[in-house]
Order: sequence, then C-alpha cells, then structure tokens
Amino acid sequence: MTIDLTRRTLLQLAGATSLAMAAVAAARAEGHPQGGGPTYASRTPMRVGMLTLRVKNLDKVADYYRDVIGLTVMERSATAARLGTAGITLLVLEARPDAAIEPRNAAGLYHTAFLMPTRKDLARWLVAAASHRVPLSGFADHLVSESVYLDDPEGNGIEVYADRDPSQWQWSEGSVKMATDELNIPDLLSLTNTRVSDYARAPEGLRVGHMHLRVGDLVQAERFYHGAIGLDPTRSRNGAAFLSSGRYHHHLGMNIWQSQGAGQRDDTTTGLAWFSLVTEKPELLAAQQERLRQGGARVVQLPDGLEAIDPWGTRVRLLKI
Repeated sequence: MTIDLTRRTLLQLAGATSLAMAAVAAARAEGHPQGGGPTYASRTPMRVGMLTLRVKNLDKVADYYRDVIGLTVMERSATAARLGTAGITLLVLEARPDAAIEPRNAAGLYHTAFLMPTRKDLARWLVAAASHRVPLSGFADHLVSESVYLDDPEGNGIEVYADRDPSQWQWSEGSVKMATDELNIPDLLSLTNTRVSDYARAPEGLRVGHMHLRVGDLVQAERFYHGAIGLDPTRSRNGAAFLSSGRYHHHLGMNIWQSQGAGQRDDTTTGLAWFSLVTEKPELLAAQQERLRQGGARVVQLPDGLEAIDPWGTRVRLLKI
C-alpha cells in the first residue's frame, strides 16, 4: 500500500473527497470552528485514568476495541469486559442488552481520546485502520496534536491522537492555541511502512489522554469541573470549553452543540457510566472533597477516593493511586 493509496483510502473511509472536507468533519468531532510530548498528559498532577461504558452488545463492542484500537481483553464474562494495555485497565464495558441507545442531544460522552505514545504509533495505527477499512469520521491537525476520529458500533465517539511536543504549544494569557487544520497524511505516514500493517496491539504506553463530554450548560459545567474538581481552563470558544491539569492542552473537553439545555441523564440507556481522574497527591484529593462538600455536590465515598456526580448525572471518580 503506497502513501497515495492510503491517503485515498482514508478519505473514502472518512466519507470525504478532500483533506479539507475531512478537517471539517474533525471540526464537528472536536469542537473547533472551521477555517506534551506523548507522555505529558500522564505526568500532570491530575489525569484521566479509565472509563466505563454501558453497551447493548458486549461481544461486538469489546471486539471492536480489541481489533480496532488494539486494547487487550484482560477479563471477560457474560456481563462485562475489562480492556487495557500493559496490565493497566483503560476501559470497562458493562452489558445492558435491553438498554436504549443514549440520544446524541443528551448529556454524556462526546468522545474518548486514546493518546498514542508517539507520532509513529499513530501512523502505524492509521495504516492498520486503512488496511482493515475501518470507517472514520474525520482527521485533523489541532496544532497541539494530530487526531483521527471514529465511532464504535454503538455510536460512542473515539479520538485516536498523538501529541506534539509541549515546547511547540503556543500559550497566550492562559489560553493554548488550537485549530482544526488539514492533517498532513503523507508526512505522518512517512514514519512507517505503508505496505505492511504491523499494528496488532496497542503500544504499552497508550492511555486515555482526555475525555470530551456533552453538557447542558457551559457555565454550570465549568463551575463543577473547574470550581469543584479543580481542572484549569485552557481554552473556550464557540460553545465548547477545555480544561486540564498541569498545563496540558486539555484533559477534559465539554460542549453544548447538541445538548444545550439537556436535563438529567437516563441511567437505563447506553453510554458513559463513569470516568476517573487520578492523582498521586492526597492533598489534592482532600481539597477536591472539601470543595465538593462546600458546593453541595453529590458525593459517594470509595475505598480509594470518592465519586462525584456532575449536574447532569455523569459520575466522576476521583482516585488516589
């Protein structure tokens, strides 16, 4: 498979006839208007740990994350599957065969972003996706990172991306510059052999780099995720807000494009059950707990931390590791 053929294949899989069209699709997926290093996200005081999804067809969805993303199935039963890499759990799937699919105008998951350790890993994954003709929903250069978008069999959004080195990120008055430009596919694929698909399993350093949520109101969401949880705003524009810990470009994205005014989520539907933010600093966890208590948030104590519930019913586990 040559670079040109792979480029055409990727455009076809993304339902686009040009890189510009693919960037527009990525803009819809990431939340940017048209027109750190790979381990940085995991070195911050707080970071994303894992997530749990409720799914109708456990086998089909588990196989997808195994075969397409390359996660290892670490445990599997008739009711749940646990997947990850290097012995670290990144995703748990809970079987809910009678559940309705969560509507896209409800609060909940917009996408889960899997961060590749290196740009070459992203290139290798992209060749594998093309060779297996995995449908894509967009791809783009975000300046701080390079990203590919797709959806799992039940419509849960996925981003697979690689960060540029943090020294290349541009900050101004606490805001990081991001965009949705055309992804330079030939340059990316020059890092690997496009004639051979050698991505059979996710690299050991793969992690969930960030989560992107649908929320009902951005002011209310920032009051919870910034004011109580303690993530710092890094960018805000056109119905979306981005927050992080330790000057990462974002550990959390939030938008209201489809979900403005959304009410409480329905726990009987599919979709995001909970995700975790982890820290090695007990004082950070204690401060979170106090802010949540003062703010009147719903909190459940856990053996290794606590679970807070955002204004729309999305559960966030704050854990000490």
